[in-house]
Amino acid sequence: MPQLSEPGYENELRKLSQVKIHLRQIHADGLHLEGEEECPILDLAAEDFRCTGPLRYALDLGVSEGALWATGSLAQPVELRCVRCLEPFPFEIGTKAFSVHLDLTGPELVDLTPYVREDILLNLPAHPHCDREGGRVCPAAKSTTAGIPAPEGKDQRQPDWSVLDKLKLKR
Repeated sequence: MPQLSEPGYENELRKLSQVKIHLRQIHADGLHLEGEEECPILDLAAEDFRCTGPLRYALDLGVSEGALWATGSLAQPVELRCVRCLEPFPFEIGTKAFSVHLDLTGPELVDLTPYVREDILLNLPAHPHCDREGGRVCPAAKSTTAGIPAPEGKDQRQPDWSVLDKLKLKR
């Protein structure tokens, strides 16, 4: 492994783990990192989604008053399962406003992977629909409306509140 002062050190450090930053990498004017890393949520593949590509990130880092800050964007391509039709579909979990602020109390090597993972999981849709982005029509949505004719002006049923009018409430 190259020494800290050698030019290949940053590349070698990135190969070691996911988003780990050595504090000596960060210059006085900050550090900008862009790249791709292995998916940080591989252990959740059984939860109706799986990673389909590497995590892409663009981060600006800095050290100020004994703390590390990082801001930027994250993008993780995944395959989700639609809750309506149960078919898998591609989706990109995007975080345009990733931000973390950490007090520097321990080692010189800071691992941002847990924070990146948390942001990705928080942006994961709770009820994914394959037609969410508008580029696809959900097969289940088509089948539920296929046999029902569209209502027309006068034939449309009016709301019936008469049953509620008969309800006697104790006062």
